[in-house]
Amino acid sequence: MKKATLISIMLIGIAFFNSCSGNDEKAELLVDENIYPDQILKDVEILYSTKGEVQFKLIAPILKQYSGKEAYNEMPEGVDIEIFDSALQVTTKLTSNYAIDLSYADKMEAKYDVVVVNDKGEQLNTEHLVWNKKTSEITSDVFVKITTETQVLMGDGLIANQDFTNYRILKPRGIINIENDKSD
Repeated sequence: MKKATLISIMLIGIAFFNSCSGNDEKAELLVDENIYPDQILKDVEILYSTKGEVQFKLIAPILKQYSGKEAYNEMPEGVDIEIFDSALQVTTKLTSNYAIDLSYADKMEAKYDVVVVNDKGEQLNTEHLVWNKKTSEITSDVFVKITTETQVLMGDGLIANQDFTNYRILKPRGIINIENDKSD
């Protein structure tokens, strides 16, 4: 009985080691594909600056950092961003339920209940937004709704500057009120 048990244990051990030897390629694949983050940070508050000038502040409950050739940061539980002018006054606020900062492309993508508010109180609502930090431009290719003091604008797609003071809906839809100047 003892010989049978010993042989069984040896066979299980050999099978285990043989199965592990083929997993080296799989382990390398996992690392190569950045499936696991290098770091997971909680309750993050980061100030981003360029040439010594603060550009924006990012706050996230969780930030996952991935390194490699195409490094990126993922914020799976959402993000709050404040964009500053040169006098460090907040010009724009952005919130979303998910965001990914593609460091290698100098872009940030926000998804799911994205809200952008400028310093005039105008509000953009959408489900997907891309912020190109190189061009200081925000774009969307899905439904957008802009609420101003006097009207609600809707359509598909948007191009705007990053402080959301100058924007254009690519395919507007709905009723748009146009007021004539009656001072003539």
